[in-house]
Amino acid sequence: MRVLKIAGAAIAAVIVVIALLLMIGIPSGFMTSAIQDRVERETGYKLAVNGTTKLGIWPSLNVTLNDIIVQEPKVRDSDNRLTIGSVQADIPLRSALSGKTQISELIITKPVLYVPLRRERDARVDNAPKPAAPSGDTAANDFSIDHVKITDGAVAFTNLRDRVENRIDGINADVRIASDRKIAATGNARSGEHPLKFDINAALPAGSMERQNIPVELTLDSPGLLGRSLSAKAQVRANGAVLAINGLSGALDGVQFNGWASADLSSKPLVKVDLDFQRLDLGTPSRGRAAASQPGKPWSNEPINLAGFNYVDAQIRISAAELNIGDARFAPAAVDAALGGGVLKAQFSHLGVYGGEADGELTVDVSANNPSYILRSDLAGVRALPLLSGLADFDKIDGKMQAKLAFLSTGASQRAIMSGLNGTAFVVFQDGAIRDLNIAKMIRSLTSGTLSGWQEGRDQTTDLTQLSASFRVEQGQASTRDLSLVGPLVRMTGTGTVDLPAKSLAFRVEPKLVMTTEGQGSAANPVGLGIPVAIEGLWAEPRIYPEVAGMLDNPDAAYAKLKEMGKGLFGQGGLQGGISGGGMSDQLSGRLGETLGNLLQQGLGSRSTAPASPAPAAPSDQLKPPPADQESPMDGIMKQLFGR
Repeated sequence: MRVLKIAGAAIAAVIVVIALLLMIGIPSGFMTSAIQDRVERETGYKLAVNGTTKLGIWPSLNVTLNDIIVQEPKVRDSDNRLTIGSVQADIPLRSALSGKTQISELIITKPVLYVPLRRERDARVDNAPKPAAPSGDTAANDFSIDHVKITDGAVAFTNLRDRVENRIDGINADVRIASDRKIAATGNARSGEHPLKFDINAALPAGSMERQNIPVELTLDSPGLLGRSLSAKAQVRANGAVLAINGLSGALDGVQFNGWASADLSSKPLVKVDLDFQRLDLGTPSRGRAAASQPGKPWSNEPINLAGFNYVDAQIRISAAELNIGDARFAPAAVDAALGGGVLKAQFSHLGVYGGEADGELTVDVSANNPSYILRSDLAGVRALPLLSGLADFDKIDGKMQAKLAFLSTGASQRAIMSGLNGTAFVVFQDGAIRDLNIAKMIRSLTSGTLSGWQEGRDQTTDLTQLSASFRVEQGQASTRDLSLVGPLVRMTGTGTVDLPAKSLAFRVEPKLVMTTEGQGSAANPVGLGIPVAIEGLWAEPRIYPEVAGMLDNPDAAYAKLKEMGKGLFGQGGLQGGISGGGMSDQLSGRLGETLGNLLQQGLGSRSTAPASPAPAAPSDQLKPPPADQESPMDGIMKQLFGR
């Protein structure tokens, strides 16, 4: 703000001196010296005119100054200055004859305002409230301007030590000032690859603008930035370098908001904001699954640029009846954030999340070369399906979710953050389902060979009572030893590791089936094959296969296990067809056991006739299917068991 005021005062002083000297006919060389003296006296800034000065009298009195630099004398670096390619002022003859200075048109070409980016606030700056200046004691009353045109301007935010420069380029503005001091400004600019279009209306008070409310209306179109369109109105008051914005209201992409803001621009900016939104949208929602993120796609190496956090301090409170982050929705939402010294701390409590709540804190520290992140969060009673599908495009689990998360990491890209992730996580899903997957069917299918992928089917689900796991994460490797799934027809325990940077997993699970239609309430114990199942590869499409070496090493145990499965099928009240009674059950299970024994002898070999120490087969040989015209013995077993 101070730089802008100095720049404005410098231009005003130039115009006043030009008008006075033109009216009395002073030569252009002397005019340049007089302008420089007036600017330094009024502002404390040094003005240098390095180019030529031209005077004209047709069609109106006019003066043009080329290659102008306005800079603070005590500052040696070049990050605090205003440069102007040329300034042309047109003065009507009637204004010169009347003795009242009037500029009909002021054309400023290629101005560049360099704004220094500071990491620390300057404690020496005196920013105490200033008394209002008398209405007739300013240079603003010495002249009037009807029209200002800015062509190809720029604002450069620079820090030479950090080698940082961010620019707003291509600034073109047309400003018209009516006789009642109402200002209408329109124009366009470009921030990086994003075009900007603005429309500003304000009513300047008579005399000094210091400590007087100025009604301002702003419309900003900015595709690709915070929102596509912003319209706002407020009462703006300046007191020195402090800008107060009261009665702020407007719409962001058509959604209403209100609140207040202030900015201390005397040194490193200190911004305070309190805004309440009807709805706040952050990120772009996907348009169907085709537009959603790809689970198998590698993490991005594109740098995440948060360096701007070092050059502003802020106190922010944002509340919204509904907060949307991509496809995820939170209602209601309130976030308190403090930014200082390059460290952002954001806290959220009682955040409404799909029927539940979330509390936590996020810390982002960009003060060092390698940014660091800390996240702590508790979730309770949250419906898992919409949350996970909205945030991570994962739509396989539904149910009530509880979670405790504590993570920290470093890195300047997605891949770097995931590779450096450390912490713990405990997650529980209750009373829900695993969508598009039939785990019981997958377990039965494993007897035929390796499965590639999750064997999805839109008409299939696996009901679950509880799915839980605790993870310890070290350098992006999330390991668990207590994976547990409990469902009406399926039980499963397991251990394994999720490689977060590679988006892969390596698990060994022990699946069991409840071999009765009585379901979860059955008194029967679940029955498993006694063989661990391996799940390995990319988590989007892993390989799933039984480790059958364990069965071949101990066929007697496998026989006993399969016989037990036969009892489960035909005992405890019977199965299809109304089979009941202990005698019938024992008779059927005995026959099944005999059949299983024969099949095991054919497929696995009897211990009495098998070699004492058979060489274990290679995994590829174990999983090799039988010839097309020969049925696998294990297929026969499972056909007997499951009617396949």
